[in-house]
Amino acid sequence: MPTTPKPVAPPVPRITVAQALALPVLRRALPDVLAGRDHLDRPIRWVHAGEVAYIASMLTGGELLLTTGMGIGRRASDQRRFVAGLAEKGLAALAIELGPTFAELPDALVQAAEQHGLPLIALNREVAFISVTEAIHTEIVNAHYALLRRGDDVHQQLTQLLLDGHGIPEVLRTTCEMLGNPVFLEDGDGRLLFHAGSAGDGVDPLDAWKAAGSEGGRAPWRAGLSAPVPMGANQHAGRLLALPVSGPLDEIADVILQRAAAIVALSLLRARQEEELVARERGNFLADLAEGRIAGGDAERQAGSIGFSSQAPQVLPIAAESGAVAGSAAWSLVLRDAQADLESRGLAALVGQRDRAGRLLAVVALRESDQRATVASAAARAIRVAAERRLGASDILIAVGPGVRWRDAGPALKLAAETAASAAALPAAEWHDVRALELQRLLWRWRDDPELAGFVERRLGALVAHDAQRKHHLLPTLEALCANGWRKAETARALHLNRQALYNRLTRIEELLEVDLSDPEQTMTLHLALRAKPYVDGQR
Repeated sequence: MPTTPKPVAPPVPRITVAQALALPVLRRALPDVLAGRDHLDRPIRWVHAGEVAYIASMLTGGELLLTTGMGIGRRASDQRRFVAGLAEKGLAALAIELGPTFAELPDALVQAAEQHGLPLIALNREVAFISVTEAIHTEIVNAHYALLRRGDDVHQQLTQLLLDGHGIPEVLRTTCEMLGNPVFLEDGDGRLLFHAGSAGDGVDPLDAWKAAGSEGGRAPWRAGLSAPVPMGANQHAGRLLALPVSGPLDEIADVILQRAAAIVALSLLRARQEEELVARERGNFLADLAEGRIAGGDAERQAGSIGFSSQAPQVLPIAAESGAVAGSAAWSLVLRDAQADLESRGLAALVGQRDRAGRLLAVVALRESDQRATVASAAARAIRVAAERRLGASDILIAVGPGVRWRDAGPALKLAAETAASAAALPAAEWHDVRALELQRLLWRWRDDPELAGFVERRLGALVAHDAQRKHHLLPTLEALCANGWRKAETARALHLNRQALYNRLTRIEELLEVDLSDPEQTMTLHLALRAKPYVDGQR
């Protein structure tokens, strides 16, 4: 039998309008509620201050709006329109500081607020709006923090069930007791796998579940909560559903359900847990190493503790990127296969997953520096074969750094990871040499810098605009000239053009770009712009 759950404390509400008015900072402003007194229990999601007539367009709902009234308008029609716009956006309350704009709030404004059920508050003394904002936002943040702490307590209780040897049925029954309502586990096709909960108020949970799946209806018990539950590789996610058959479901109920869904998913996938944990452990080590969180002197010792066994003087840093859609569990099998392949060839290795599925890091033992190309090819082949066999993935970009000692492995891994990410703009290759792609890697790192985009636009924009309006494009000619070292004879042969035709094109390019293609300084600038263009265009 599962252990009896600890009682869950009542949900933590967001701060209400009434609670906000009770804060010292607002009490000192001598607030008067002139309209909407029956709606002071509304929660405040955020605080906004503004003085423009179109302020409603800047809101999303649930705000307390602070204003001196400058943007409301003097005419009754303007005041009614102002209130109607705020009510339509779901404003929590409107607080107006009396002073130069309004010595007292106009009747039209008060009546419109009462008509729309909008709490309208007059502040009789001057108050710093920033002080009000800080006080209320502090209350909101503290409430959410308390909610998260309670969620952590729930997660700990449910985790303990698994540690005690219980399974999904016990987790769902405990979740049901915490919620006071039935819960249902469905697979990706909506088929019921298991439910927990007895008849409440004479309603059978299974009847409620079946009725909840039918279209139409607005009964309060239909307003259930759900959380996705991953079902494993190549399967649609299922869901954990709670229905308010016996009582309402609130914020803490949502937190409980989310935590329970995570525990259920873990239990469903534990058949692959070992491979996934090993892959993540190695990936965490390699990622920490690349980000400088592990000292170089400690790296070799820590690597040995997680399975790297070699006395080789150097290691080869490797990184890989793939866009294949697959979960961590599926990728863990790719990593396991690649590591086994390398070890079968007598190569000590650590292959791990980085921050997300499809981003890999590895180090492979390198006994002799002249073996680098051979070892790099073997590692690239092992990763590609494993990904193709397990996932059908063939779009893997692999970057290999130079052989380094363990104390230098972290920076070398980081360079390899950045190079792999930047290689999407390059021609396909078995693997990319980090040492040959320093410029491309730097351009990739600057890809979001507006200065780089501006540079490319200034140097190549006229040519791009020309090609967009003409059938015969000139940019490929400039690219070919650059690729052939700015040598015209080789470029003509590569483009299958006679020299005069090439010269005509180059003259037109010089006119459009206002450059001299015989000037080494200008051709170097164009070379850099051509290399940067794929990254600025988003081919990364």
